[in-house]
Amino acid sequence: MTAEKVADYPRPPRLEVSPDHVLVRVGGDVLFDGVGCMRVLETFHPPTYYLPAASTNQKLLVPAVGRSFCEWKGVADYFDVIAGEQRIHRAVWRYSSPTESFQAIAGWFALYPGLMDGCWLNGEQVTAQPGCFYGGWISSAVEGPFKGDPHHPELI
Repeated sequence: MTAEKVADYPRPPRLEVSPDHVLVRVGGDVLFDGVGCMRVLETFHPPTYYLPAASTNQKLLVPAVGRSFCEWKGVADYFDVIAGEQRIHRAVWRYSSPTESFQAIAGWFALYPGLMDGCWLNGEQVTAQPGCFYGGWISSAVEGPFKGDPHHPELI
């Protein structure tokens, strides 16, 4: 299988249905385990996965202070994750009222994979996109360089 080159991903970003099986574990709990996710593909970024709200373990999520703005998706709300003995601040976000192009992910959850115990795509543990601002999932299915990688300062 040939890896997707993130340099070939579009700008503005594209939203697409993912066939991947996604598993997210945090604090000894499962935040998500299933299929039916969406992914956002943007130039030089590994995919960011959005998890359907109905299948996400929302008992682990507590609304957090603060919001952010994406020129493509709109205003994001954040959530802390409380699992086991830990509270992970602003680890998950969603767009409650995204822009027209991203209406399909309204209310769906995305996360920073580096803040979780682990995230898997089809059984393969992913690596978090470099940088504390990005939520991309790096797997063998994608090829960089990736935005945020300190070895590629032109992309930081």
